[in-house]
Amino acid sequence: MRFRVAIILSSAVALSGCATILNKPTQQVNVSTSNGQQVKGTVNGAAFAAPGVVQVKRENKNKTFTTEDGNCTKETVAAKQVDSVFFINILSGGLLGSSTDFGSEKMWKYNDNVVINCKG
Repeated sequence: MRFRVAIILSSAVALSGCATILNKPTQQVNVSTSNGQQVKGTVNGAAFAAPGVVQVKRENKNKTFTTEDGNCTKETVAAKQVDSVFFINILSGGLLGSSTDFGSEKMWKYNDNVVINCKG
């Protein structure tokens, strides 16, 4: 009986992805401006105000912060990156766990800080 439980638990761990378990579906990103001014905008259709903390959904695509302020860059891109917890999964979970992380899109992350360039 204990052997069966151990096999079931081991299988569950092997089939699950580290990033899928450890990462939330969203990530908090600190958004600020180069001159400290306040701006409002959108990121993938959701409104944000900077300076401030913005929740973005982890996905297999870059995030574009858009502002309408004439003193600031219209678009600032936060490039997607593979989160380091994904690489732990390659060692422990192998192909199955890695594919789980990829499918859940929780393996992606963005810089913790995004700065929107603004004049003076």
